[in-house]
Amino acid sequence: MALLEYFPNYVWNLSVAIAIESGGRIGEIEDICRPLARAVERGEKVGTADFVERWLAMGDRLIELAAEDEERGRLLSAAAKLQRAALYLLVGERSQGHGSSRVETFAKAQRAFRKAIEMGKENCERVEIPYEQAYLPGLFVRALGTAGPAPCVLYVNGLDSCKEMLYWSGLAQALAVRGISTLCVDQPGTGESIRLHGFHATHEAERWATPCYEWLAARDDVLPDRVGVIGISLGGYFAPRAAAFEPRFAAGVSWGANHNWAEVQRRRLQREGENPVPQYWDHVKWVFGATSMEDFLEKSRNMHLNGVLDRIRVPFLVTHGARDRQIPLEYAHQTYEQLVNSPRRELKVFTEREGGVEHVGADNMSFARDYIADWFAEVLGGKTA
Repeated sequence: MALLEYFPNYVWNLSVAIAIESGGRIGEIEDICRPLARAVERGEKVGTADFVERWLAMGDRLIELAAEDEERGRLLSAAAKLQRAALYLLVGERSQGHGSSRVETFAKAQRAFRKAIEMGKENCERVEIPYEQAYLPGLFVRALGTAGPAPCVLYVNGLDSCKEMLYWSGLAQALAVRGISTLCVDQPGTGESIRLHGFHATHEAERWATPCYEWLAARDDVLPDRVGVIGISLGGYFAPRAAAFEPRFAAGVSWGANHNWAEVQRRRLQREGENPVPQYWDHVKWVFGATSMEDFLEKSRNMHLNGVLDRIRVPFLVTHGARDRQIPLEYAHQTYEQLVNSPRRELKVFTEREGGVEHVGADNMSFARDYIADWFAEVLGGKTA
């Protein structure tokens, strides 16, 4: 299996893959992308602004169509359209440059998503975890088929995702049917946390992971001794760091190993590996609150797991795509090899035989999603049948 490649451009193709794997409709995605693909084939100058405009226009169209459904009392249909509207707006927003209409796009997407969840009466509750002088926004998905407190998983973002994209990945729903709840959170540097509260990323993931754990442990529907943590993409650094310095986490998973992100930045400066978003260096400086490239490199120099992983004494799963073009497979082996004190360490590499070979399974997230959900069920006390 491979990434669907409309364009001679990895960043744009990754956006298309995110939309497909997050519940977008192929006909709508075709309407968005085909005119751009034809223009590129003809050699016409098509830039990121044109790419963004197509995604935002489809989001606006679906919001209008949802309003027509709502007027007729067809709230379930309206909710489905609003979910996709929010998705397309967020796909466009992550490609927008700073200083553009990015703030307005994000706010519109948030409104559409929240209305969709309310109208559709989904198993998804917006929550706020106290943090510093404000809060970390989250989405709490409850375990299904359980009478009392259930295991739970803290699910954290990568560099450029948000809690809604975590929700659309389907992992929370896969865990719910296995009797495990999920908290999808916008940690510092991501989603609402940076856009609304100015919380920048830090290499010390435990600063925000511990408050998230304690918030979960205090709930009467969560088993405090069965709380796991997982991170996707750059979350593949944050999750093991959190498990290393917050020993109350009962298990952990890296969905895409990010063992040495500081080194990845040096490689990218040498044009090794693919970038996840346009205007990449402006984006990472914003995420870390850096004023210059030198400041960013200094603030991210400790973004590695060397000398950290021997602190983990709980089960830990490392997953990676065999043909990940962003984060080399060697980092998955490094993380696994350094989990020397984990009583149940496992490395799962997704190959051509299965699919999910690209970064965090962007070509097909279902294999990693199901594998991770089953693994958590086995170690946290859920069910697999």
